[in-house]
Amino acid sequence: MPNTPVQIGDYLCGGQQPLLVIAGPCVIESESSVREIALRLADLASEQEIQLVFKASFDKANRTSIDSYRGPGLEKGLEILSLIHDETGLPVTTDLHAPEQAEPVASVCSILQIPAFLARQTDLLVASAEAAAKHGRVVNIKKPQFLAPEDVIHAVRKCQASGLEDLLLTERGTMFGYGRLVNDFQCVPIMQEMGCPVIYDATHSVQRPGGSTTGGNREMVPFLARAAVAVGCDGVFLETHPDPNNALSDGPNQVHLDDLPKILSELQQLRDLVNSFEAENSTERISE
Repeated sequence: MPNTPVQIGDYLCGGQQPLLVIAGPCVIESESSVREIALRLADLASEQEIQLVFKASFDKANRTSIDSYRGPGLEKGLEILSLIHDETGLPVTTDLHAPEQAEPVASVCSILQIPAFLARQTDLLVASAEAAAKHGRVVNIKKPQFLAPEDVIHAVRKCQASGLEDLLLTERGTMFGYGRLVNDFQCVPIMQEMGCPVIYDATHSVQRPGGSTTGGNREMVPFLARAAVAVGCDGVFLETHPDPNNALSDGPNQVHLDDLPKILSELQQLRDLVNSFEAENSTERISE
């Protein structure tokens, strides 16, 4: 059975632990821009006492257009993420796309993120799980947009068979017709039944795939995030940028960095309420 709660550095995620927040820009645009965002997130984490993991991608290998910006690549990207961790103290995460990337990513990142489109790739899951187990890391599997929540168990079992029990699962919307994702919040408790903490990806859930670049509607992010926390998710994933309209990737979905403090404050309050409710129910069941 996977571990719950899961330990990520000094944080604990799952059960009645505080909310985990995974936040940062979609892609590493430059060392200076990522550093600016990371420092602001570190200050926010300190001010609001948030369990925050910094996220940025070294390569967006699934861009719609061949002309779209992808990132600085593995070597430079991990160098930047390592510097961010050293300067801010925040755990860091990034997504990976090939088995040979697992070992170098695990040497730097506390969480190895499996992209939704790749969550059925056995070689990638096995390599990521083995590297994570070796370095004391965690693997975060994003539920594919085309998969029922109960079918994520096969990805979980591949990681377990590779020696890893420290897993997170992420809900990020399901394909519904053309160019629209919808959220079935039953996914959260269904995937939690697998023994894994569940993260809700609020920004990719508002994507509108299609066209030369992916669209989205960031105005819906706070509503969906609050709904997911109310349902009982263990963490939220939010991409953020100081100028999302000019971001080099996924701009329409990213939350403005200035709006993040209010959003996270509301989510923290909801999480505290949900945990209190669960604690009361547990006490009542024991007394019965």
